[in-house]
Amino acid sequence: MNGNGNGMNFEFTEEQRAIRDAVEALMRDFPDEYWEEKDANHEFPWEFYNAFASAGFLGITIPEEYGGAGLGLIEAMMALGPVAGSGAGLSGATPVHINVFGMSPLVKFGSPEMKQRYLPRLVTGDLHVCFGITEPDAGTDTTSITTTAKRDGDGYIINGRKVWTSKAQQSSHCMLLTRTTPLAECRRKTDGMTLFMAPMDPDHVTIRPIPKMGRNAVSSCEVWWDDLRVSEADRIGEEGEGFKYLLDGLNAERILVAWQAIQLGKRALDRATQYAKDRKVFGRAIGQNQGVQFPLADSYAKLEAAEILTMKAAWQYDTDQPCGELANIAKYLGSEAAFEAADRAVQTHGGYGYAREYHVERYFRETRVWKIAPISQNLVLSFVAEKVLGLPRSF
Repeated sequence: MNGNGNGMNFEFTEEQRAIRDAVEALMRDFPDEYWEEKDANHEFPWEFYNAFASAGFLGITIPEEYGGAGLGLIEAMMALGPVAGSGAGLSGATPVHINVFGMSPLVKFGSPEMKQRYLPRLVTGDLHVCFGITEPDAGTDTTSITTTAKRDGDGYIINGRKVWTSKAQQSSHCMLLTRTTPLAECRRKTDGMTLFMAPMDPDHVTIRPIPKMGRNAVSSCEVWWDDLRVSEADRIGEEGEGFKYLLDGLNAERILVAWQAIQLGKRALDRATQYAKDRKVFGRAIGQNQGVQFPLADSYAKLEAAEILTMKAAWQYDTDQPCGELANIAKYLGSEAAFEAADRAVQTHGGYGYAREYHVERYFRETRVWKIAPISQNLVLSFVAEKVLGLPRSF
């Protein structure tokens, strides 16, 4: 898919199709049964991660001078969409998401030395990084975080607590958002926050997994930071500019999340449709009944509409056009359509939909989190109301 100033072309380029086809082929080695086992046993999918890394997909958006392919958001969608859409869902997407696109603050604002130190290892998959942003009391009110990084000679001392830090147990470093200036001393709430590539030093970092509903192949953790010393060389960009650096990548993340959700929603719909064709009750396929047909047809329409809107948002991003409006709407519509499709897949299966062996209950659990993270549906609606419709700010 490409475009220019005259409009967009909905046909994917040969390179984009090649990426999609290659990942689809790779995912055939990791069927639903693989992800069911990892989810049930709470095991990180190392076999998948290593295969994805060996195939070179982790570096798809990393600049070529650091060993990556230097491609754009649409190419990242072609890599991660088939992962989620294979049935892996978030259990497959989360282990590789941060390497594929989550490191944009480091790529754009890190020092040359820092980029040389970290990016090649991200491309090969040797370096595992997690995100440390959300806190127990701040939640989505990121400007209220209380994790601090205080100057200490030529470095900083970090203290604080983060929650919902995915992949913390597998990571050697965390892209960590801290306060370097107290909120009361800042002119704007978004000032005074600084990003670090902080080492997960077990002498100063405590990690505890959070028992949760889904995506159990990848832990989400509480993380305590106690007097962790980091050097100035591990600071991303300028002190106090961390929130601005994070904002730079939010639109891309929301578009990419929307695409992943939609592909898993389509997987759920495919399973439900096939079951409706095969399952016979009262002497006829249940798919012959409009009460079964209509919800599935409705989900198909909603998934297709969300996909087209997400494609336009990605095109806007890759052609350096303003995309905040569509990026947020894509995340909203994509996650809504995906969860509804998964819910309907469970309903179509009836009692079997509740059984793990049919996999749709896992899709249901995986799609639910996209309505909460990386931004809640209500906050998207608040954004649209204020920034698009011009209504007064509600909070």
